[in-house]
Amino acid sequence: MSVLDWFASICFFLGCALNLIAAIGALRFPDLLSRMHAATKPQVLGLMLVMAGLAASLGSSQLTWKLTIVVLFQFMTAPVSAHMVGRSGYRTGKVREDLLVIDELTEDLDRAKSTPIPPSSS
Repeated sequence: MSVLDWFASICFFLGCALNLIAAIGALRFPDLLSRMHAATKPQVLGLMLVMAGLAASLGSSQLTWKLTIVVLFQFMTAPVSAHMVGRSGYRTGKVREDLLVIDELTEDLDRAKSTPIPPSSS
C-alpha cells in the first residue's frame, strides 16, 4: 500500500467515526440545541474527511475539484440550516428555556411584536 492509500484509509475511518458519533449524538442528546450541535459540527468534519479520502484514493484532479465543491457547499449550508432549525424550534417552544444562559431572541421577538408595521408604499 502506498502512502496515499494509508492516508485515504485513515480519512475514511475518521470520517465514518465522526458521522457515527454525530448520529449517536442526534439520537441521545436531550434537547433540540444539543441535537443540532451534534448533527452539524462532527457531520461536516466527517464529510470533509470522507471526501478527502475519496480524493486521495481516486487521484483525479477533476474529481478533486468536484469533491471540493461538495465540501464547500456543505460548509455554506450546514450553519444556515442549523440556524433556521434553531430559530423555528425556539419560536415553536421546542427549546428548553431553563438550559439557556443568555436569551437574546426573546428580547428581539418582544421588540418586533411591539413595533408597528409601517404601511406599504405601493
